[in-house]
Amino acid sequence: MPETHDYPARLGIDYPEEHDRIRVLFRIIIAIPIIALLLILTTRFAREDTVSISTGLFLATILMIVVRQRYPRWWFDFVLELARFTCRIAAYMFLMTDKYPSTEEEQTCHLELDYPDVPNDLNRWLPLVKWVLSLPHFIVLIFLSIGVLGAVIVAWISILLTQTYPRVLFDYVEGVMRWWTRYAAYTFWLVTDRYPPFSLNE
Repeated sequence: MPETHDYPARLGIDYPEEHDRIRVLFRIIIAIPIIALLLILTTRFAREDTVSISTGLFLATILMIVVRQRYPRWWFDFVLELARFTCRIAAYMFLMTDKYPSTEEEQTCHLELDYPDVPNDLNRWLPLVKWVLSLPHFIVLIFLSIGVLGAVIVAWISILLTQTYPRVLFDYVEGVMRWWTRYAAYTFWLVTDRYPPFSLNE
């Protein structure tokens, strides 16, 4: 199994020592504006023949790699910043931080993607079949994500009672988010051809 600490997609989240009970109690309500912004970026609206920004990025990246063997740096930077923004919102919704998700600052989520040297690092035809190759990861992640929902509910109760997020639950949720990050880097962001490890660890 390949090492995980040097995988081209890496994620770490700072563990909080204590939480604000009020912010946690009303988290869903407080998060509505930032979730709405994320939905605008990642969900299609209005007519059925329109696509979201994220879908458009995915399809255009496939074309650039397959046809031109290129991944423009500005394009990569946009993908990275959108991924970081999504990560901050996920961490906030999973109660891993009380900091309201910023559209610019890194805050407590540290997500890094290695910029690929397309001609040397990426097979131009692999993007066409990565979604098939990564199906085992998707299936496992569905079950792990069900566990995340349970972990967050228990953590929510714990925070309201003790102001702390049980470390074992925090590490589990962080690990699943890290796994999703590697899966997305391989399957959708197309920044690497290295098959993701089946691991929650760094």
